[in-house]
Amino acid sequence: MTGRRRIRSTVLPRSLVRPARAGALAAGALAACAALVAGCGVVPGVTGGSGDDTITVMTWAPENTGATNKPGMPAFAEAYGRWVNAHGGLGGRPLRVLTCDEHDDAVAAARCARRAVAENAVAVVGSYSQHGDAFLPTLEAAGIPYIGGYGLTHDEFTSPLSYPVNGGQPALLAGLGRTLADACGPVALVRPDTIAGDQLPPLLDSGLAAGGHDRAGDLRAAEDATSYGDAAERALEHAADGTGEKGCVVPALGDRTGTFMDSFRRARARYPKVRTATVLGSVDQTVLDASGGASGPYEGAYVTGWYPEAGDARWDPMREVIRAEAFGDNRIDPADAGVQTTWIAYTVLRQAVESLGDGEVTADTVSAALDGGLKVTTGNLTPTLRWKFQDTLASVGLPRLVNANVTLHQVRDGRLTAAANGFTDVTSTLEDAAL
Repeated sequence: MTGRRRIRSTVLPRSLVRPARAGALAAGALAACAALVAGCGVVPGVTGGSGDDTITVMTWAPENTGATNKPGMPAFAEAYGRWVNAHGGLGGRPLRVLTCDEHDDAVAAARCARRAVAENAVAVVGSYSQHGDAFLPTLEAAGIPYIGGYGLTHDEFTSPLSYPVNGGQPALLAGLGRTLADACGPVALVRPDTIAGDQLPPLLDSGLAAGGHDRAGDLRAAEDATSYGDAAERALEHAADGTGEKGCVVPALGDRTGTFMDSFRRARARYPKVRTATVLGSVDQTVLDASGGASGPYEGAYVTGWYPEAGDARWDPMREVIRAEAFGDNRIDPADAGVQTTWIAYTVLRQAVESLGDGEVTADTVSAALDGGLKVTTGNLTPTLRWKFQDTLASVGLPRLVNANVTLHQVRDGRLTAAANGFTDVTSTLEDAAL
């Protein structure tokens, strides 16, 4: 989009991103923290402080905004903190979980990062933000690892202190494109007119190209619109292409996907053969139920995700935490990809801390454990995770992307069901993406 420039942080060599976390840095961050307390939370009953072995971490996500909200992620992090402390802590140490509302705003995201520094957090875990340019430089300067971000931005797959647990939007869209290449005529992508949105078209196109399909139409829309009538009409016209082909519309608007689908439903009457397809995070079972179930606009749609379907028994340990510590908290939906990502991210943290034994737990020792070849198992919710400085996808600018597996779902009779067994690895498709 003309008039917009992306300012990228310089990724420094590993030896230069870990200055001492004291003196002026801590003093300045502590001053900033005083103004932030109202926007942040902490697990009750765990105070922490100098001289004890409490492990402090932070989880952030946007809440109460006009765009995408993920309140379930910090809410689950707090529940996990209570559960861990009720079961002896992490490696025998108390866990202190701070939360922060990043307001879907670059300034607020940076403030959350500064508070993580001020509170001497050993990691930021299971968080959601599309403002990596705003917060990652602060975490890098303090040597704080970013474990299990949602995978929204390119920065999460390039920063040496980022440890993603899924393939983010790159894997989802590449996998969806490969599926739609065989199933659809013309494809129209409706995505936010934002910097993060600018990264989506080449990813979907990489999957389409792998199947010998033409590129998708790239239709930009406001991220926080209250109606998408014009965007829906343009998308349907492109997908129909005047030929009556069974084209597909791919809305990738986060929480606003439901708003788009309201407009899509009204405009679709003239294009009955056009179908929809999307990625997990834009739609879940709650959205399907609210949109009419089997008679709604998603019926027959393909949906790519990172993990097994929500009813899979592999999620039972996560559901036990929710039952024990957050029963009745309607912010936490176990089918939400954000909540699931937070669970996996804290699984990574737990294994990293346990690998340290009786040694000191700091940001440096946690990231050193992860960089030192630690293999993290997640109960088969993902492949075994292991981060290297230069991984398979470094050649296409995604050196930290270590899990390119996706799952394929389809809406049948109003239910989100598995459309294929197991995972599909889209590494080779991403290698061909023009990022």
